[in-house]
Amino acid sequence: MKTRPRINRWTEARRELLFGDFSLKSLVQPHFVVEGSNVDNPVNGMEGIHQQSVDVLIETVRKDVEHGLTAIMLFGVVEQSDKDENATKASDTTSHLHEAIKQIRSEFGDTIVIMTDVCLCTATNHGHCGLVEHGHIVNDASVDRLCEIAVSHAQAGADYVCASDMMDGRVSAIRHALETANHTSTGVLSYSVKYASSFYGPFRHAADSSPEFGDRSTHQMNINSGYGEAVLEAQLDESEGADIIMVKPGLPYLDVLRKVADCVNRPVAVYNVSGEYAMVMNSAKDLDSRKELVCEIMTSFKRAGADVVVTYHAREIARNAWMQ
Repeated sequence: MKTRPRINRWTEARRELLFGDFSLKSLVQPHFVVEGSNVDNPVNGMEGIHQQSVDVLIETVRKDVEHGLTAIMLFGVVEQSDKDENATKASDTTSHLHEAIKQIRSEFGDTIVIMTDVCLCTATNHGHCGLVEHGHIVNDASVDRLCEIAVSHAQAGADYVCASDMMDGRVSAIRHALETANHTSTGVLSYSVKYASSFYGPFRHAADSSPEFGDRSTHQMNINSGYGEAVLEAQLDESEGADIIMVKPGLPYLDVLRKVADCVNRPVAVYNVSGEYAMVMNSAKDLDSRKELVCEIMTSFKRAGADVVVTYHAREIARNAWMQ
């Protein structure tokens, strides 16, 4: 079975995220999870965003939930000493990321939607999104590792595993791996249309995921590519069983977002990425002016066809009641 429409209807929190009116419930707050305890490190270039150990993260999520946020995306930040060429730490069920998933699920149950990043770049010693052989990223062996990571996240309690790597065929492979492991209610959010953008800089610092050599142009989309490739990628992932289709970045690709939203039947998400966030935070230091900017940006995403927005602004929006 490639597609299970019930996945997106599985819990009330999922239904509100994907099918409710565009509101605070439509926003996803990203988090960067690190090892240790009592760790709360500000991320350079991303005011208000921190790397947090599980104990601090739980308290942050608790406060966010009190203000109405009910969807999160978790990125595991791996210590340099734990990185290797096979991204072994990424599927380690004892890792701090897996522990975060388990604790959040235990405390909040199905009232929260937990999304987890499934990629190799944060756990490989070369920083690439796939396994490297003879200086090249290999597709199929990378997909095998992505499947192992995805299943480990599902076992820990993730609602959606988020394939951000752009390897060919990974959606169908992950769906099959989840089915084989009896995780039939776990969804796949696919970064279907992800560009090799210049707007990812602050994120790569936060996740410690910059490539040690070369770039990601062999798998992420060229910024000059036309609508045809974006539509192709989105429809391929939908046919392979993706439950949510993602476009990333957001603001420079609103036109692409509109095209994709018009050509697929699955819910569409957009990632309001770190560079976009940093531009707003650097240009609008007071809350009133920032509110106007942020609300205008969220409106543009909605108008362009987004059902869901992954944004670092979500917490500030919630705690200042900028959206209901």
